Amino acid sequence: MSERTLYRKYRPASFAEVRGQEHVVETLRKAIANRRIAHAYLFAGSRGIGKTTLARIFAREIGTKDRDLIEIDAASNRGIDDIRALREEVHNLPFESPYKVYVIDEVHMLTKDAFNALLKTLEEPPAHVVFILATTEQHKLPETIVSRCQVFTLKRPGTAIIKEMALAVAQAEGYTLEPAGAELIALLADGAFRDAHTILEQAIGAAEAKALTAEDVERITGAPTSTLLLTMLDALAARDTDTALKTIRTFTTEGRDMRTALALLTRLLRSVLLVRAAPSLIPELRGEHTDTEWNAIERHAKGSATSINSKLLTLLIDAELRTGTTYLPELPLELACIEHGTAATPRGAV
Repeated sequence: MSERTLYRKYRPASFAEVRGQEHVVETLRKAIANRRIAHAYLFAGSRGIGKTTLARIFAREIGTKDRDLIEIDAASNRGIDDIRALREEVHNLPFESPYKVYVIDEVHMLTKDAFNALLKTLEEPPAHVVFILATTEQHKLPETIVSRCQVFTLKRPGTAIIKEMALAVAQAEGYTLEPAGAELIALLADGAFRDAHTILEQAIGAAEAKALTAEDVERITGAPTSTLLLTMLDALAARDTDTALKTIRTFTTEGRDMRTALALLTRLLRSVLLVRAAPSLIPELRGEHTDTEWNAIERHAKGSATSINSKLLTLLIDAELRTGTTYLPELPLELACIEHGTAATPRGAV
């Protein structure tokens, strides 16, 4: 494998390689074709989805060479003195490009005084300067800054897009990745391409063969096995608190990550409820699970005796939010199972 991380190695280098942001790419392409380049852009969206990558591609597409592309991390250069230095520097002409592009990442980290200093530059920048601001928290930006930018909100990529990416990268590296393993990577990445690359890189680094399975991904991420999750699903459906708590104990003794376990369990319950409430979603949902998981999901969605319902899913969501806040990571899930198991028990019963 290359010494470069997978995220850097497979970072999109052109608009054509950008996944899941067609609405942004199409607009930027048209602006370039029509020679309508704005002086300031704002790329907003969650972490790891490619904001700075898109900024670099846009800079290259308008003819900016590496020497004239300046990237600034506002988390480390957030004071008024940093922005004052920037205001002086922008007046210098580009070395070899029609535009000098400044990419300011995590721009919401700037201080109030720094924002005020930046505002003056955004109002009347030199003709050769383009600013691209990137942020995960647009709501923290002053409206005066936002109003002077063309704003593009990048979408969180769905699991299907990240799964497709994981499969393609694994193949490019000479590995075969089981679809269920790619699905697990996509779920654990939680909408971040960067995290998906990191998980895949860990799996490849620990692999003993060129074929990567879901079990390989489970092992390196601390995710519980599918068998354990389905045992838990059956126990919750039957209000079998004893089995549910024993399964949780197995999670902990095997060193499984409780937050990951809850996320995967919540995913299964969500699918059961969606199959029951919206059969039209079945084709899409079917592709997100292994055959074994899908058989269990259909069984519980169609079963009249199951106790899987929206209240149970809410209990698990609340437990996930509390995981990590207690002295025992498993305690929130244990309490959710106990509450669910006793919900239908008559008053006074044990």
